[in-house]
Amino acid sequence: MAELNTGGDGGKGGKVRSKKSNPGVDLTAMVDLAFLLITFFMLTTSLSKPQSMNLAMPDKDPTDTTKTDVPDDRSLTILMGKDNTLLWYLGKFDEPLAAPTETQYGKDGIRQILLQRIAAVKSVYGDDKDKGLIVIIKASDKTHYKNLVDILDEMAITNVQLYAIGDISEPEVKLLEEKGMY
Repeated sequence: MAELNTGGDGGKGGKVRSKKSNPGVDLTAMVDLAFLLITFFMLTTSLSKPQSMNLAMPDKDPTDTTKTDVPDDRSLTILMGKDNTLLWYLGKFDEPLAAPTETQYGKDGIRQILLQRIAAVKSVYGDDKDKGLIVIIKASDKTHYKNLVDILDEMAITNVQLYAIGDISEPEVKLLEEKGMY
């Protein structure tokens, strides 16, 4: 290793000073250890996978004009308004079997209603999967995305087999406006 001598006049008549050297720390081993630890934790840590819900969407076939008649007591419509508000009715909007009723999210709100309706449909139609409750979810323009996710979670929790996300109609928007939910 090369050494640089910057001291004195070559030893002619001066004081002899002791040479002070700066201590050097070799960091090569520490860098190697850091990379080994990073590699170890990268290989042993399982990366968290995002959890998602399967959502089956129908094919858009403009030539298919078949309509399926569903009994009114099997269809429940949920209207989603602003500020975490919900409105639900049973059957058709024009002639509902159960009048539009305001409720809330969670186990004491929409989940309880869904469970009651599932039990009522099972008592009439049996355990046939094709004869279960059908839920139509309609979100307004004022609804937060979180509320839609919450409703989809409720569908998974209550094990509703048939549900759809539909467009909200003008009369339904007017109903939300009348109730102060739009």
